[in-house]
Amino acid sequence: MFWKSTYNELIKIIAKPRSYIGLGAITLIIAIILFAMRLDGMTYLSFITQLFDQSLSFQGNILNGNLVAFIILQMLIVHIPLLIALVTGDLISGEGAMGTIRLLLTKPISRSGIFFSKYLAGCIYTFVILIWIGFLALGVSKFVFGTGDLMILKSEGLVIMQEPDIFWRFLSAFGIAYLGLMMIATLSITLSCFSENSIGPIVLTMAIIILFTIIGALDVSVLDNVRPFLFTTHMSTWNSFFENPLPTEQILRSAASLLFQIVGLLGIALYKFNRKDILS
Repeated sequence: MFWKSTYNELIKIIAKPRSYIGLGAITLIIAIILFAMRLDGMTYLSFITQLFDQSLSFQGNILNGNLVAFIILQMLIVHIPLLIALVTGDLISGEGAMGTIRLLLTKPISRSGIFFSKYLAGCIYTFVILIWIGFLALGVSKFVFGTGDLMILKSEGLVIMQEPDIFWRFLSAFGIAYLGLMMIATLSITLSCFSENSIGPIVLTMAIIILFTIIGALDVSVLDNVRPFLFTTHMSTWNSFFENPLPTEQILRSAASLLFQIVGLLGIALYKFNRKDILS
């Protein structure tokens, strides 16, 4: 019964037009970036290479699919969570707004089973979004620009990674990015349990993301003790996989923090959903 309920929840997501807004927006943004980089990508690169022209000689395919994929991920990092919240924030509160939550909770399946079927459907949707980004950012970029070593400009200098050492880094980066997006899905679903309309949880999730992002970006010493507890701080950990040496301890700490917050929010959401009043 659980898997049938999950299947039904996936059908509901597929049937909603807003579910395709994220896929469409991501496709359009990546297409624009690919077109711009194809048209004038070397000018973009010149801002980096001119800093090191006197000390380094650049050869080979510098403007390659690996670099373009990294640039795409940097640009999309702010937008993806908002697109995830647009769908997952509606999974429970949407039923309440339509009045179908009463009928749903009378099915021969526990409330916990219904909740986790909705949550699993939201996680699957999030995974599909990430897979689509990976296909466009890495697959299509390599097809258009070819492959080669990855050159990244960081605050401590220029980092160059050889091609054989890149794929596993992208794979790991997508893995930790999925954990961050699951955090967003969990937050929006939790807020959805406390709302009877479909707009409130979506707007509140977006507001929290923006607020935490601003707090994390403020260069104020008094906030240094707060940043480690913000999930937005750990969502950017995917970037750490493109550092040499690899900051393993920092990555594990961020992954543990995200998992801890996901489990905590799931507990709150499940408690609220199991005590949801279906008579009023």
